[in-house]
Amino acid sequence: MEALQEHTIPFTGLKDGEHVFDFDLGQAFFQAAHEEEFEGGEVKATVRMDKSATMLVVNMHLEGFVTVRCDHCNAPMEQRIKGDQRQIFQMHGDGSADDDELVTLDERAHSINLTHYFFECLRLSLPARHVHPEGGCDPEVDAALGRLANEHEPVPDPRWDVLQQLKTKRP
Repeated sequence: MEALQEHTIPFTGLKDGEHVFDFDLGQAFFQAAHEEEFEGGEVKATVRMDKSATMLVVNMHLEGFVTVRCDHCNAPMEQRIKGDQRQIFQMHGDGSADDDELVTLDERAHSINLTHYFFECLRLSLPARHVHPEGGCDPEVDAALGRLANEHEPVPDPRWDVLQQLKTKRP
């Protein structure tokens, strides 16, 4: 994932306390992701950053849609997403943090780039399966899949019948 300059927040010079930033994740973000699954999208990212002398606590909220391929008909579809993630940046740490939520910044750091964290939040908020709502799939593909579907009842394994008889058999 390429870090995009427009997702950088310079924190030196900011007063301690909460700061709010808004970002639009558009085509440039999805191209920088180098993710074949994403064909584009429009996502609004709201970042609430609580700055103190020793750390930055970043709460991200992403909401919008991502264009992906339907797993059923393979046509493009807009998948709605909504996700939240918290990331903590420790300033001037010893670098020994082993928590995924805690990132230690170099003492010379004066800004943080959130592109990677936006991508993580987006990925985690996407459902595993992308399917159009009922009736939204390509009708030609639906018809072809309907013709290919097996409409027979599976034949039960006879071993289960024997086990059932053993279970119900009285001693």
